[in-house]
Order: sequence, then C-alpha cells, then structure tokens
Amino acid sequence: PYGDYANTHNADWNPSYERRTIVRFEDGLTVNRLEEARAARINMNSAEEKRASVAESLAIAMNEVAFVGYNNGTNRTYGILNDPNLPNYVTVATGSASGTAWSTKTFDEIVNDFKVAMSALRVRTGNNFNPNKDAVTVGIASSSYDYLQAMNSLGTTSVFEWLKKTYPNIRLVAVPEFDGANSTSNVMYFIANSLGGKKVAGHYIQDVIRLLGVEQHAKGFSEAYSNATAGVLVGQPLGIVRYSGI
Repeated sequence: PYGDYANTHNADWNPSYERRTIVRFEDGLTVNRLEEARAARINMNSAEEKRASVAESLAIAMNEVAFVGYNNGTNRTYGILNDPNLPNYVTVATGSASGTAWSTKTFDEIVNDFKVAMSALRVRTGNNFNPNKDAVTVGIASSSYDYLQAMNSLGTTSVFEWLKKTYPNIRLVAVPEFDGANSTSNVMYFIANSLGGKKVAGHYIQDVIRLLGVEQHAKGFSEAYSNATAGVLVGQPLGIVRYSGI
C-alpha cells in the first residue's frame, strides 16, 4: 500500500540464465579429375552432388541434436525431448474402446484430448496464453497424425477442420521423432510460440553450414564444411505441456 512516508519498494528481474554448450560437426568432399570428367559425360556434376550430400549430412546431424541433444559427458546440449526444463508427460484420457491411442478413439474423444491440453496450457500460464487467439505449435507423433482426419458422427467435419476453426493460430506438425518417444508411447507437445513477447523454446543454431576451406591437389580438390548448434533451449517451460499415449 502507498504511504507518503513509506519506503518505495523496487521491482527487480532475475539476471540468471541457462548455459548451453555449442557442438560442431564437420564433413567434406574430394573430387578427382577423372571422376569429374566421367560425371560430365552423363551431364552430372560430381562436386555439386557431393556438396548437396555434405549439406544434407550436416543438416541431419543438427536435426538429431534438436531432438535428443548431444552428450560427450561434460557438455550441456539438449533437445526438445530431453531438455531438463521440460514438464512431465501426462497420459491422455482413456477412450470408450478402453485405450488411449487415437487409432481407437472417436472424433469426440480426440477433440477432447486437444481441449484438455489447451485448457491445461491456459491454466499453466496463468491465462497469459489464450488458445483461441495466440499462436501455438502442436507437434504430433507421425504415426498418430493422420487420425486427425477422423470425422464426427454426421460425417461433416474432421478433427483437423475442427481444430483449424476453433484455434485459428494453431500449427500442426507431424514429427517422426515423437513416435514411441516416451517408453514406446507416442507423444504430442503443445508449445505456445511466445509468452510476454519472449520465445518459449528455440533451436539455437550458430552456423547452418560454413565453408572451412578448399585444397587443390594435383589430381583434384577437397572442400571442408562445418556447422554449429547449441541444441534446443526451453526458456519458458510454463508455455509447454506434453502428452503421451496417443
């Protein structure tokens, strides 16, 4: 309460922050003269094909870190499946067929799983997230994703259509890495894109791909590339709920 002679209390902020460790990967290619000439005879460019393979190889490594992190025993590099700030999984409700998997659930039962999750996210954030207007990303195990096509009893609306209409800023993503992610159970994540103007979680990439150097040989040339990532950081765990058993 205000008082003319009372000392004013000062607001403050928490300057502590989470540390993460950057990991770097490398890959390269070598192209020889005869190889290059033979590829040209079939209208192919061996160097370009190998560069594309290098880029894909580095992207695969970075994507894997984004999900499961990278552990060399001493570093702190996590993924969206094992960041220490993540909340625990909650098992979705059992359906009328005595199972939790969407493959055994009706339209209404799958829709209810979404309603429960959205409500939990609203409550968890102290109503700082409104599912009816705020952007949210929902990652769904790939093998469960197509059950969003389940139709209502009238055959007029699918779960997918209902979600897009009810939550206009929802983004639905099929995620292969979520298949069997929790002790063989399929999972889904509800991630508010931001809270208070700050990102809830992010994949922190320092280098997508960097050319380290080119070396000429008597019979060809070599190229070396690298990338760098700090993995995923869940900065605001309040903005995430996780469900298992779908």
